[in-house]
Amino acid sequence: MIGFYNYSVILTYISLVSSLFGMMLTVNNHYKLAVLFLAISGLCDMFDGKIARAMKNRTEDEKKFGIQIDSLCDVICFGAFPIILCYKLGMSNPIGIIFLMIYGVASVIRLGFFNVMEEQRQEETDSNRKYYQGLPITSIAVALPILYVTRSFLKGDFIILLHIVIIAIGVLFITNFKFKKPHNITLAAIVVIVSIALANTFWFHWIH
Repeated sequence: MIGFYNYSVILTYISLVSSLFGMMLTVNNHYKLAVLFLAISGLCDMFDGKIARAMKNRTEDEKKFGIQIDSLCDVICFGAFPIILCYKLGMSNPIGIIFLMIYGVASVIRLGFFNVMEEQRQEETDSNRKYYQGLPITSIAVALPILYVTRSFLKGDFIILLHIVIIAIGVLFITNFKFKKPHNITLAAIVVIVSIALANTFWFHWIH
């Protein structure tokens, strides 16, 4: 079989499968569970890089494959999936569609740029990345679940806020600023926040 098969990409594939299942749930109007699977994809993506870097005997081809497969999966998990989900949640008006198109194009530009710069960086140094340029694409997997669990409280304002969040995140994907890469403590805090959002989403799914 073609490709490279080792444990360094397991979480990346789990993230992809989670998002694909989330898309199926979305088109069948199971939004609460769809948001749950988006958050699961985000949690997987937060740690797949750490697992990959822990594997010290990777060849150069395996490293390059890892970069490419991560971005290919990300464009589905955090590009296409959120677009479908947000469209079904209410961004089906002309302005919403335009915002979603901008978000989609920005996500592809960001990932393409990341691939180029990351390959170049790995050729120059073996040290871990300390900063991202622009907002990481995985941020949608934190922002959207947290926003969704406030839906019942926001009521009609939810759709307005959803539009604002999507266009803001899309623009920040391609804005040239330094975003400090989270440390383990910060990642742990993010996991806790998203876990709370997951718990609420799961709870509301069963009581409504």
